[in-house]
Amino acid sequence: MDFSAFETSINVTFKDKDLLRQAFTHRSYLNEHKGSKMEHNERLEFLGDAVLELAITDFLYKKFPKKTEGELTAYRSALVNSTTLASVGEKLNINAFLLLSKGESRDTGRARQFILANTIESIIGAIYMDQGYAKADGFISTNLFPLIDEILEKRLFIDAKSQFQERAQEKVGITPAYKLVKETGPDHGKVFTVGVFLDDELIASGDGKSKQDAEQEAAKRALAVKSW
Repeated sequence: MDFSAFETSINVTFKDKDLLRQAFTHRSYLNEHKGSKMEHNERLEFLGDAVLELAITDFLYKKFPKKTEGELTAYRSALVNSTTLASVGEKLNINAFLLLSKGESRDTGRARQFILANTIESIIGAIYMDQGYAKADGFISTNLFPLIDEILEKRLFIDAKSQFQERAQEKVGITPAYKLVKETGPDHGKVFTVGVFLDDELIASGDGKSKQDAEQEAAKRALAVKSW
């Protein structure tokens, strides 16, 4: 796989090409290529997640000097959630460079969204390792900072769980309950599926990299199901 086109598109030329290749290497690919000496991207993802959170936090803190901690936290969550990161991955055509197993390659649904989001974090980790924080921050600045305007305009930072609870209590007098349905994936890359219930009725379920993210996704889907 030649990653030079990707390097050109993000204006970063890697000194260590193996780092970039690792950023695109999913665990499933190595399961089918046992002889490969490459590592999968989960350690880079772990690192990139921390770099991303620092960069986004610094950006929001300086951009919105009058906002409260709660408001800034909501903005940050909207910027770093899997849906937002996956959309950045699609824009950068990451699908064309992913190293996946044949089975994972065929999946284009929610699971692929998580892979795209995780890969963005891996790329950030790889840039940080190869060229330092400033260059990683530059990548984040170019691809994520501008999204805050749309997030504010469309109010995408609003807590879906709070909205659904308010509507449920108003419409049917019931407080929603959230239950973990299942966990999949390795310890580092778990995906949680949570269902939201009104009494014993399952309204919707959602997936996320944490239980909290899955609950938010479930609430968002429940609002759509109920047209609330």
